[in-house]
Amino acid sequence: MTLNILFFTITINKRQMSLEEIRHNEMVEKMVEDNKTRQSMLRLF
Repeated sequence: MTLNILFFTITINKRQMSLEEIRHNEMVEKMVEDNKTRQSMLRLF
């Protein structure tokens, strides 16, 4: 009888975002919020 065992380790590190990525994400979130507001205004009519 042969027993083959595979051991492995997964390491997850938090990725550091650059200033440019942070600005981009903020801009995207603002655009999404603006679009949600517009959609809600249109639904009222």
